[in-house]
Amino acid sequence: MTEDLLSGVLILDYGSQYTLLIARRIRELGVYCEIWPCNDPRVAECVDARRAPAGAIILSGGPSSVHIEGAPSLHGGLLELGLPLLGICYGMQLIGDAFGGRVDEGHVGEYGRTAIEITNTDTLFAGFEHGAHCTVWMSHGDAVIAAPKGFEVLAHSENGHIAAIGNHEQHIYGVQFHPEVVHSERGVEMLRNFVFAIAELSPGWNMGDFVGRSIEAIRKQVGDSRVICGLSGGVDSSVVAALLAKAIGRQCVCIFVDNGLLRKGERDNVERAFRDHFDVELRVIDARDRFLDALAGETEPERKRKIIGETFIRIFEEESHDVEDAHFLAQGTLYPDVIESVSVRGPSATIKSHHNVGGLPDDMDFKLLEPLRELFKDEVRELGRKLGLPEKMVARHPFPGPGLGVRILGDVTRERVEVLQEADHIYISALHEFGLYNEVWQAFAVLIPVKTVGVMGDARTYEWLCALRAVTSTDGMTADRAHLPHEFLGTVSDRIINSVRRINRVVYDVSSKPPATIEWE
Repeated sequence: MTEDLLSGVLILDYGSQYTLLIARRIRELGVYCEIWPCNDPRVAECVDARRAPAGAIILSGGPSSVHIEGAPSLHGGLLELGLPLLGICYGMQLIGDAFGGRVDEGHVGEYGRTAIEITNTDTLFAGFEHGAHCTVWMSHGDAVIAAPKGFEVLAHSENGHIAAIGNHEQHIYGVQFHPEVVHSERGVEMLRNFVFAIAELSPGWNMGDFVGRSIEAIRKQVGDSRVICGLSGGVDSSVVAALLAKAIGRQCVCIFVDNGLLRKGERDNVERAFRDHFDVELRVIDARDRFLDALAGETEPERKRKIIGETFIRIFEEESHDVEDAHFLAQGTLYPDVIESVSVRGPSATIKSHHNVGGLPDDMDFKLLEPLRELFKDEVRELGRKLGLPEKMVARHPFPGPGLGVRILGDVTRERVEVLQEADHIYISALHEFGLYNEVWQAFAVLIPVKTVGVMGDARTYEWLCALRAVTSTDGMTADRAHLPHEFLGTVSDRIINSVRRINRVVYDVSSKPPATIEWE
């Protein structure tokens, strides 16, 4: 347990896809917080010792029901610690059930944007007008339909359902919606009221504190061991390398593996940037043939990710033989990677395996060092700036660990890699040229090995389809289509078709996340 947590917020994760958004909002308020799994044994230890684990506790939402046998439960002793408590969605249902309220089983669900009316403005909704209406984000099947004894109903939904409850004497509150998501109007204001007015915590945490805390944690975990850092040239691994350089200096050895699935010119760019900004050893491994041979004939996305992940690990293991006392592998794993890959917190759903999370082999020789796994991408960028990395490096669009392997649908061949590299280079270069690169969160080209009929030089062609993707986002957990000008898209299409062989048609992806993901595989 981090000592700082004693004056901060503990978030217990019950499996919501939004759990770290709660933490992010709390951090943005300048208050330190940690996320523990709802069944973390440390919770029981704190309860048994009657020792407050934090200054306040938030219960996340989750996909379960209090009526299902074996569903994640609320440690009863937490209610006896006298800590301010806020239950969100499923968390509110746990509170309602624990105090004898009535939780209806799945007959009054509400989903998406819903209007609520505030009927009490004393505490959680301090600063709101009595009777004010707010639009919030609902996502629940079960619902508290009768408040427990000692609790007051603070808000109703437009459907007449209880939207918020509170026990002012015990400082225990519940909201049926998700104040942490951007769709909830004045949601941050509600969290601010809980953190400062109800829990009476004080701001004092920022990314500078995270740097100091991370350096201390890295030194403690690593000791005298050497660390191999998998450097890809992307934002995440570059920030990890900078953090390790600051924490352990020459104990870190960075290994850049050219897997043949990189953007055009990426290898040269990485070596040049590394020489300019890092004072640790860099080793460059040419493994293009090895990766492409391993992927030959494989078309299933999950298998491709796992092949790429395992091949990376085997190369790192081989290289470690020449690095004395190398026991750790450092990676730029972020929270969206974790929550979409494996359920390491609460019982959240697995969406896809990331090569550096769910794609890692069980028998690898390294201990993992992942100092960024609790951060969102925008927080990583801020951390990179704190560490002195140039804006050009920290502002780069995200690039997936499996690289073009998940942007080439179907079989990954040398020819298809070369075709996609050229198309993607034209697209990204045009975004810079037209001043649009920094207007989007992520942009890339996808090669779809489906042939379409075209005409070039009065001759019939039958070649591949290229899709362009561009999204806006703040954290990668959700994303919306970027509204790029039609004239720009037309220019890019013309350039690709006129100069990249094997592509005779270009389309633009206008789907959002959810229901789609940002990457195609």
